[in-house]
Amino acid sequence: MEKIITRFAPSPTGYLHIGGLRTALFNYLYARANGGKFLLRIEDTDLARNSLDATKAIIEAFEWVGLEYDGEVVYQSKRFDLYKEYIKKLLDEGKAYYCYMSKEELDLLRAEQEKNKQTPRYDNRYRDFTGTPPDGVKPVVRIKAPLEGSVSFKDGVKGEINIQAKELDDFIIARSDGTPTYNFVVAVDDALMGVSDVIRGDDHLSNTPKQIIVYEALGFKIPRFYHVPMILNPQGRKLSKRDGAMGVMDYKQMGYLPEAILNFLVRLGWSYGDKEIFSLKEMLELFNPNDLNSSPSAYNETKFLWLNQHYLKQTSNENLESLLLDFGVKILESHKRDVLYNALKDRCNTLISFAQGFEEVMNAPSAYDEKMYAKLDRAAIAALGAFCDELSGAKWEIQNLDELLHSFAEKNGIKIGKFMLTLRCALLGKSGGIGVCEALFVLGLEESLARFRAFMAFAG
Repeated sequence: MEKIITRFAPSPTGYLHIGGLRTALFNYLYARANGGKFLLRIEDTDLARNSLDATKAIIEAFEWVGLEYDGEVVYQSKRFDLYKEYIKKLLDEGKAYYCYMSKEELDLLRAEQEKNKQTPRYDNRYRDFTGTPPDGVKPVVRIKAPLEGSVSFKDGVKGEINIQAKELDDFIIARSDGTPTYNFVVAVDDALMGVSDVIRGDDHLSNTPKQIIVYEALGFKIPRFYHVPMILNPQGRKLSKRDGAMGVMDYKQMGYLPEAILNFLVRLGWSYGDKEIFSLKEMLELFNPNDLNSSPSAYNETKFLWLNQHYLKQTSNENLESLLLDFGVKILESHKRDVLYNALKDRCNTLISFAQGFEEVMNAPSAYDEKMYAKLDRAAIAALGAFCDELSGAKWEIQNLDELLHSFAEKNGIKIGKFMLTLRCALLGKSGGIGVCEALFVLGLEESLARFRAFMAFAG
């Protein structure tokens, strides 16, 4: 049985965004699920636009989400001598040729074709040229594309694709300065790296016939192709940064978990019945590229946050504590931490909102919500001093504190709801948030009493 080898091949001209990570994930899953290899290649032939920071961010993103690639990272910029060998091979075999057409000539040709409502394309004027090359023109190298018939392939997502030869021209495989072009180096690298399956965005669909021409000219085996529809925004347009097309590491800073990102992305273009929650283990068991959707998927922030909250709840408090250190959250005693974290897990959907919830409990209120304060029962406020006395001798356990609250309110003729509202205002300064008993337990006796006394001083 043929070994499955896939690859992810980003250009380091910008940071890795989630669309790219989704492509990487699909390739990773297919290779790993079949005992194959998943390779990483950095397509850095555009020396003027490459960014070392972007390259580092790609590697960093892979490490963060846990997509492990096989072997060393392949850098195209280190393979120029190899590409020159294969360009020379095609020239020597008459499958490619030097084209001396100047930019001005090409512009004139295209203008004439547009005027005649023809598709702009090179007219093959140097395809069989045997004369004397014109002076002062550094030639490009063009490959000989088929003049008749078609280039056909079966796409795992799109089905049968047929491109007529008349729609193709002798495209450039090496620029006038000798540097190879994108479609040439991609085909050479995929072949030499043994790539059996290429899963990528359907914005590459138009490149595939050109790459097949290179494969055939060099006698390489053609891989299987899967072109996945792009991720769209909720309005059906191309995803922008405002919609969510940010660098992958931006999501880490926004408090998303890698498990949530992978689960969210795998469902943008692939499904397994009505199942929404997928661990990486389940993805590996169930993923098949033949099940990739042929229609575009829409970015859904609500679902993304829902998934992130699900994984926050699944994360142990110990691990969560470690993650929250990056967001300025201090370490608590484990018994207090567990009570506070468990309460916040039901209310927060990112690590940032978790950190904010933590601070809202642990930082004493600097002011009290005016509307909330206006609704407070004066009898409940007046009883706070006596409540502090009872609290001082209480056994500090949540169940016991809850019983104390109810018995005190009943004994003093205060409705429990009104008493709880007063305590919440005094402890946290606003409505909402974790339960009053949980807040008391986490803050401890000394801090709770200090907040009650500060509130009583404010209330006069």
